[in-house]
Amino acid sequence: MSITAQLRDSVELPGGDALVNGFAFEARRAGARRALLRRGDGLAVYQLADLFAQNAAPAVVFPLPWPGWAWGVHSVSPDGRFAVFAGQRAVRAVDADGRTLWEYRHACWGPALGHPHSGDDQEVCRGSEHGSCRVSDDGRLVWAHVLGEEEELWVVLDARDGTELARLPLESAASGSHQLSHPDGVHVGLCVGMGQDGIMTYWARWDGEQLTSWDLNATEDRILGDVHPAHPGFLTVEHYGADLRLHALDGTTLATATPEEAWDYACGFVDADTVIASTTEADQDHDEPRHWLLDARTLRILGPVRYPDGPVDGYVRPLGDGSWLTYDDRDGTLRRWSRAGATAQPRPHPVARL
Repeated sequence: MSITAQLRDSVELPGGDALVNGFAFEARRAGARRALLRRGDGLAVYQLADLFAQNAAPAVVFPLPWPGWAWGVHSVSPDGRFAVFAGQRAVRAVDADGRTLWEYRHACWGPALGHPHSGDDQEVCRGSEHGSCRVSDDGRLVWAHVLGEEEELWVVLDARDGTELARLPLESAASGSHQLSHPDGVHVGLCVGMGQDGIMTYWARWDGEQLTSWDLNATEDRILGDVHPAHPGFLTVEHYGADLRLHALDGTTLATATPEEAWDYACGFVDADTVIASTTEADQDHDEPRHWLLDARTLRILGPVRYPDGPVDGYVRPLGDGSWLTYDDRDGTLRRWSRAGATAQPRPHPVARL
């Protein structure tokens, strides 16, 4: 049985595909949902609610420390007072005036080992390999995936001055990475993509004295998808989309969903009871459903999502509050949807322009 989607909000948002297809969306334990979008030489921070309320002004814009560096997954403190940037040779914290608060130097992500540098801080070496960072939900720590002299590292930094508190050596060879904070405010997940070489996924916690970590890399490659908004569970997708799994925090598989073709990497919790996942890459026939709702406890497929004007292309980004985002590349519109009753009809919504 298909499930009808109801349009809640829409906004014309250039570059908004990064909120659905990338890692420009940042959710916090307190419920704040923010868009981190590159605008020229700055990182613009929008409250998601403001975007859909047709407020085009970002809450704050942080100048990019390295305008020529287009990679890395960055993070903003919960109070919006500083941003932490994952650069090619450093992790740097800056305030809204662009003033450097601290910097943590590391080896260059450039693919050529031992290549020379000119000494220019703005020099960008070839290659798109990059790390990521994440400010903890209490604003006290920065978790950063960086390149060490001999191996990749996951380091825990003091958010006040960048002092290294702990480090975890990794066996990865990253193309890129992203991180998720668990709603418990304690645990952080790291997913390292290595292209055709696979995926490495880790969880860790820092109690102020000891770093405790574990990984999901013993048997197969799995992409970290989302964390449950209410209990310590998380979703992963097999590297090539063979199945979607719900795990306990220790990695134990609690439920599995296997599609007819293959899941996309994008999936997550619409709310505490519902998961949304897509099969866009596998569905060649545009008349076929590409977004699916599943039971969050069993991963039983509840049904395909039916949109009012026909199938919606692209991935989905669930918000955990009962809604999810899609992005239409054709008209540059970001849309927010929720589940509707079988006979419910969406109300018309004006498209706000930024």
